[in-house]
Amino acid sequence: MKLNLLSCDAQRPDKRAIANCMVEISNTMSNSFANELTDILVEGDAVDIEVNDKNSGSALRALRKLSIDYEIVE
Repeated sequence: MKLNLLSCDAQRPDKRAIANCMVEISNTMSNSFANELTDILVEGDAVDIEVNDKNSGSALRALRKLSIDYEIVE
């Protein structure tokens, strides 16, 4: 499943938690790439990630908990 992460609405986003969440829910994402995507997301630009289908429910809950707005692409 592909997700488009639109924005992070948290007042003080926890970049480390967001990056760790991306690494955990993604198919094949390295820590350094997750950190880069987190910086892009926090700055206000959207990013695309691919999520394991078996983890999709927990992935969406984790993103909501981090105040990340998303849309499902596939």
